Amino acid sequence: MSTLAMTATTTAPGRARFRDLLAAEWIKFWSLRSTPWVLLLGAAVVVLAAVKNATYTYDHFEPGPTASYHQAALDSAFSAVGADVVMLVGGGLGAFVVVCEYASGLIRASLAAVPDRRALLLAKAAVLTGVMLGWGAAVSGTAFGVAQAIIGGRGIGLPITDPGAFRFVAAAALFAPVCALVGLCLGVLIRHTAASVVSTILVLFFVPSFFTDTYHWSADVAHALPFTAWRRLAQVDLTNQRVSPYPATVASGWITFAVWSVAAVAIAALTIRRRDH
Repeated sequence: MSTLAMTATTTAPGRARFRDLLAAEWIKFWSLRSTPWVLLLGAAVVVLAAVKNATYTYDHFEPGPTASYHQAALDSAFSAVGADVVMLVGGGLGAFVVVCEYASGLIRASLAAVPDRRALLLAKAAVLTGVMLGWGAAVSGTAFGVAQAIIGGRGIGLPITDPGAFRFVAAAALFAPVCALVGLCLGVLIRHTAASVVSTILVLFFVPSFFTDTYHWSADVAHALPFTAWRRLAQVDLTNQRVSPYPATVASGWITFAVWSVAAVAIAALTIRRRDH
């Protein structure tokens, strides 16, 4: 962390206003030299994946009376590969912005300057959410536009106003801050860089693979996970697709996003209040 970030946190006289905390957290977030590179490279990978997927769809899609091009057109823009990159970037950054404060010792100055530890954590979460939401919207919107421009040559490109397209892009955009807040929570709980990042990857990426729709209880657990929720929200057209015996609803997908976000911030705020004195 830079000296500027510490100064912004510790020199404000009296009780810090929440907007002052937001300003300080904004400075601290961007003072991490790796942050712009991680966001830029992550965005590049997602867009390049969209180009590859759209090119494949353009070359192999065969129009026909029973062909379902709607979902294929959307998946060309943001597939599971894009979601994996978003999980790595969002979850990793969320954990890193917290852990690096503990590693540098800046957290002591921050907590000494701001007696209300929950306000400090909420400011950090707000900045992280805002940045990752903006990044997610920019990346998913760009990937969607590029992919539809490519497959438009086959007459299957979709506008953002197409029914389901906006939901598809919105789900991809919101997936980024959800993953980031999960990483933030685990960073506060674990406080170790490697362990926090690995734990975030395990929770977001590997845990969903252990639960299938073979049994009702297993399907319920799977539906309650962020990655599965995104996948359901991204399924706009179910034509010619396998339907789960225990399907999730679109509403449950949005609820899952909201619950994980609120729970992550609440657990982190409770932890930092009880542990740091």
